[in-house]
Amino acid sequence: MTTPSAFDPVPIRVLLPDGEQEVVGRLYARKQLPDGWVYLVSIPVYRNTGDGGVEPAEYRMWLRPQDHLHPVEGTSYDAVPIERLESSSLVERVQGARRPSGWVLQDLGGRRGRSQAAVHTVDCAEAPQSAPLLSLDQALAAAARPGVRLCSLCGTAQELDPRPEELC
Repeated sequence: MTTPSAFDPVPIRVLLPDGEQEVVGRLYARKQLPDGWVYLVSIPVYRNTGDGGVEPAEYRMWLRPQDHLHPVEGTSYDAVPIERLESSSLVERVQGARRPSGWVLQDLGGRRGRSQAAVHTVDCAEAPQSAPLLSLDQALAAAARPGVRLCSLCGTAQELDPRPEELC
């Protein structure tokens, strides 16, 4: 997005909080959010100086255009910088966001010299936070070892089961 300072802002009418008064402000940028658009606008104000004087200033804020803004007749808004959301792929829109890739091995201890462990996806609620990340090959190798179980809570059991599916 073009920085607001690199763009010569255009006038826009700003509805004040009382719902009745409008002032002409300046529009600097437009940004798309998941739930709609917001516009970066400023309105002219005065502020007090340290020596007791008064000086002109501007107050900038992001506002929803449908609630607070109206165009100024005869003004073109075509050159106002726009920041759009990244468009998601069709697969992501249908299936949702992908979970993080990778697996972790949880040491479950063991008795009589046999270690017990469990393989989890990295985002599983049961996965230890401090465990190192395993690649697919490392996770498959761990899954094939005796005493290692695959977590069914996070789907690792379905993803990494080293045994072939039985055919009906």
